[in-house]
Amino acid sequence: MCLAVPMRVVDINGSLALAELGGVRREISLELLPEARVGDHVIVHAGFAISRLEREEASAIMELLRGESPAPVS
Repeated sequence: MCLAVPMRVVDINGSLALAELGGVRREISLELLPEARVGDHVIVHAGFAISRLEREEASAIMELLRGESPAPVS
């Protein structure tokens, strides 16, 4: 089973980016999402950013993954 997770883009160098989740940083590819910018929350699957998220959406997903009840998204 594969899992895509929300991460925050903290640095961009060409088509590669440094993304962070819970203090863990990973290099990801922006080849599929070249419009991503520093500060964006993106869904990462298999090392590739595949879509952008609003911060509230990213927070709700992380709460679900941690087994917490998410706050309502307006």
